[in-house]
Amino acid sequence: MENEYAVGQRWISEPEPDLGLGTVVELSKGRVQVLFSASGEMRMYAAAGAPLKRVRFKIGDTITTESNEQLTIEDIQEMDNLITYVGNGVSVPEANLSDAISFDTAEDRLLSGQLDGLRAFDLRYRTHVLRHHQRSSAVRGFIGGRIDLIPHQLYIAHEVSSRHAPRVLLSDEVGLGKTIEACLIIHRMLRSSQASRVLIVVPESLVHQWFVELLRRFNLWVNIYDEERCVAVAPGAPDNNPFLDDQLILCSLYFLNNAPKRAAQARAAGWDVLVVDEAHHLAWSVEEASPAYQLIDALSQGAQGLLLLTATPEQLGVESHFGRLRLLDPDRYNDFKAFQKAADTYRDIATVVEKVIAEQPLTKAEQTYVLQRFKDAPDHMAEQLASPLSGQAKQAFVEELLDLHGPGRVLLRNTRANMTGFPSRLPKLISLPLPKGEAPYMERMKREFAYDTGLSESEPRYVFADDARLSWLIAFLKEQAEEKVLLICRTKKKALALHEALRKQVNISAGIFHEDLTLVQRDRNAAWFAEADGARLLICSEIGSEGRNFQFAHHLVLFDLPINPELLEQRIGRLDRIGQKADIHIHIPFLAGSPQNYTARWYHEGLQAFERNLSGTNDTLVALAAEIRTLAHKSAGKSDKDILAQLDQRILDTRKAHLALKKSLQDGRDRLIELNSFRPDTAQHLIADIEQEDQDVTLENYMLEILESVGVQVEEHAPRTYYLNPQRITIEAFPEIPDDGITVTFDRQRALVREEIQFLSWDHPMVTGALDVMLGVEKGNSSYGILVDEEESDMLIEAVFVLEPVAKEAAAVDRFLPATPIRVVVNRMGEDLSDVHTPALFEQLLRKGKPDRLLDNNRVTQDLIPSMLDAAQAVANAHATAIKSAKREAMQTQLATEINRLRYLQHMNSNVRPDEIELAQHQLLAFGEAIEHARLRLDALRLIWQGPAALVG
Repeated sequence: MENEYAVGQRWISEPEPDLGLGTVVELSKGRVQVLFSASGEMRMYAAAGAPLKRVRFKIGDTITTESNEQLTIEDIQEMDNLITYVGNGVSVPEANLSDAISFDTAEDRLLSGQLDGLRAFDLRYRTHVLRHHQRSSAVRGFIGGRIDLIPHQLYIAHEVSSRHAPRVLLSDEVGLGKTIEACLIIHRMLRSSQASRVLIVVPESLVHQWFVELLRRFNLWVNIYDEERCVAVAPGAPDNNPFLDDQLILCSLYFLNNAPKRAAQARAAGWDVLVVDEAHHLAWSVEEASPAYQLIDALSQGAQGLLLLTATPEQLGVESHFGRLRLLDPDRYNDFKAFQKAADTYRDIATVVEKVIAEQPLTKAEQTYVLQRFKDAPDHMAEQLASPLSGQAKQAFVEELLDLHGPGRVLLRNTRANMTGFPSRLPKLISLPLPKGEAPYMERMKREFAYDTGLSESEPRYVFADDARLSWLIAFLKEQAEEKVLLICRTKKKALALHEALRKQVNISAGIFHEDLTLVQRDRNAAWFAEADGARLLICSEIGSEGRNFQFAHHLVLFDLPINPELLEQRIGRLDRIGQKADIHIHIPFLAGSPQNYTARWYHEGLQAFERNLSGTNDTLVALAAEIRTLAHKSAGKSDKDILAQLDQRILDTRKAHLALKKSLQDGRDRLIELNSFRPDTAQHLIADIEQEDQDVTLENYMLEILESVGVQVEEHAPRTYYLNPQRITIEAFPEIPDDGITVTFDRQRALVREEIQFLSWDHPMVTGALDVMLGVEKGNSSYGILVDEEESDMLIEAVFVLEPVAKEAAAVDRFLPATPIRVVVNRMGEDLSDVHTPALFEQLLRKGKPDRLLDNNRVTQDLIPSMLDAAQAVANAHATAIKSAKREAMQTQLATEINRLRYLQHMNSNVRPDEIELAQHQLLAFGEAIEHARLRLDALRLIWQGPAALVG
């Protein structure tokens, strides 16, 4: 074989094509030496059987010379085993070709003999199909959240993320999941390319909680910004603006409010979506606006979308409520008096809607009122009002009325009164007698209480060995031998001291959870608590009340009490959640006569806060809490009748204030807004689609195959749960798996109780990253197979084309025309046999083989294969034209319907913003252009020889 080689010939290495184009530089004693200049590598091979493939271009190909000039080949001359290419009036010896010529396209790799296995080709095509499914899914962005499928949360997320540049106020009551709703909206908009730049502004105390929520539940890594971060990244950011360095940024309101330069940079950066939590702190009145309000006002002007979160209803400050609506739409909400006047009409409409829902007849006066109120409403409205409706007609009519409701476009609110699925709270206040020599113990309780409630900045030394609360806890744990118990106390120091004291007195598996543990350590301890045979008790500092889901436990011990009712609600909220299947037992141990005793009374008798959710607070309750704290501390261990009487009176005052607040909230409930904030039918359709995806094992099977193909070792730990060991991984760019491995699950319920396990779905970065990696390399884009057929002989080409938009709107138009694979099989006559030779058939019947006989035949490579590719291209073009036409029509129908609806609603409901319609109109035109000019790209080729076994073996 030595005489086949000549110095100056160009070859490529079949096992190492990434070395580039090689040149034969020396021949001696049965060996051939090849220099791969592009990669700087020299290889010596035995001439007989060297894993090299001769590079031969054909007439019509475009080549690049070593001087970086391009040449279209018009003629090919060969002498002394060396090739000269002729074109454009010049001759180029093959030795003078560019070393950087690439052979990674499907056609190049096929004709040069760089072939991958049958399985690699099948996997590549299946990856295209699955990526198309993932991007076409109606629940894209919703399926990946590590969340229970709670109807009202999914409905709000769907409703808001379906709008163009949504600007809304999320005001669900405490415990209904506003943060989850906001995260779902962000996740959906990011995954569907409706947004790419998001700024989240929250109170300082919630920065960590938001970070954890986005990362743990939605796999979104958010960058926390403070002054230190800004200083670090500004030098490398565009215009030295640190807020242009990242796409997803989280920072505190306090930071921006106290750093005017950074606030100005944040505004100048521009955002697709601005998210503001605890928006009720943004004070506004007709006379003045607070600095925090002015800051958010300025930021919102540089953001297309705006999400404001607050559980505080308008009854706690109508002016501030109007101010928040003004942030959402300053053009619409510019007259406070007009707003107050319009609000009166909504209650009358609510009465009508309630009657329609209850299928009760409307009075003549009510019918007349509705027709006058909606004088431009559809003609059929008068007929519908005349008699009670039922079924679909009733639902459609109610939705028509709700669409016309003013603030329903910008204000979304669900209340517990309108929800089901909450457990009962069963509090037990445990008054423990003081031991003998009570004075030291009471002083100890006072010091602990003072630090816990902010009266003192000095944290005491904790001694629990003789603490009556510890003795009670030990007895309680023995009594509840099979139950999981969550215990929350104020500080890490207290949690550690309690854990140590408990360890010395009783043998019980108890975990610890505090802020100085790393996220990984917290995850592990929480996971140990979640396991059926794991820790029975988890002792948490206050951080345990932030964001964690411990609803598998039904016993909560409040070892101390905060003076802030919202913080108490957060603690109880670790167990009291929608989806909790059992009643919650809340245990509050305290020493008789201690400050904790009086605080427990205040919560229990004044607010009923242990028994039920506290719907809201106001200035009166905040002031009473401060008085209770002071009086409780003064009264501890004393029998001062005056102080005790004051305590009793303040508890009575609290009860009256709380009842008045509850009545105000109930009387002020806007049933129209509640009805508009949750439409069960829509939510159930979403849940059904998500559950179908959850139960489908297609993703699981695919990911296991992908992981195996790149060298990840997979060990099954439990049903649909696996440990991934990346030690032998072969693809460097594969989505990162920690060096010590990771456990993943495809089971939503398991993911909910095991937060340290990654929940893999079509939305997970490991999955989307794997899809991109598999299609971002050439592996699998060129293959050869043999199809045994005893009746006829033929040659087939299986071609995979991808139809994809390439305009600047390509990412956004993805929801209408995602990258779409088109598979075509043609024979040597150019006939379309795609329906005959299906992917399943080829996966079953194709065999490995060597294509040398075909690829060494010039007639095959220069005439037959090109003509077959032309035929395949023609078939694919026809499919692409039909797909583009159908997708464009579907897009135009959907957006035109949406635009017409928005125009009609705007005529009746001024809360529909003009820019919302303008954006939809722009998208209609831009998306139409993007779909029309979508390109068809050849991605993969498989050459197939078909014939009798005697001829193909």
